[in-house]
Amino acid sequence: MSRAAIRYAKAILQKANENNTEAVVFGDMQSVYKTIEDSRELQAVLQSPVIKANDKKDALLKIFNGQSEATHSLINILIANKRASLLGSVAKSYVDIYNDQQGVKAATVITAVPLTPEMETKVLAKVKELTGSDKVTLNSEIDSDIIGGFILRMGDIQYNASIANQLGNLKREFSKSI
Repeated sequence: MSRAAIRYAKAILQKANENNTEAVVFGDMQSVYKTIEDSRELQAVLQSPVIKANDKKDALLKIFNGQSEATHSLINILIANKRASLLGSVAKSYVDIYNDQQGVKAATVITAVPLTPEMETKVLAKVKELTGSDKVTLNSEIDSDIIGGFILRMGDIQYNASIANQLGNLKREFSKSI
């Protein structure tokens, strides 16, 4: 995250705290981040030096018309400061800062196939065991290279229960014994 994105996120969070709307803005920022992450076209529009600032503003306000006034203000400020390309980073920074303030731990689980509800429950239990926190958000990623099992990342902690890792360990053990 850029320092500028973090500064904007902190400013929005401070304003939301003053208005008691931090949870509403949190929902907005999750939506904004996900929308931008999922749309290569939107990312290209935000990065483009050719598209006029007013056109970017109009597009963003239409896309996020259901969001709160704070989110619309953020869009207007970023456009005015020629920082529209930071919108996704600001949204991600806000989510991270808000979660940190609430004591919520963020974890990423990487699996070879989409998580089933049973597997998600087991992974959440492991996260709670490793972090000691009951407040956990789980982001799921899919990587077929791990073959099976899962890799769990929380901050600087990584728990690797993937089959690819186990096969690698076996290979190293056989190499040592030969």
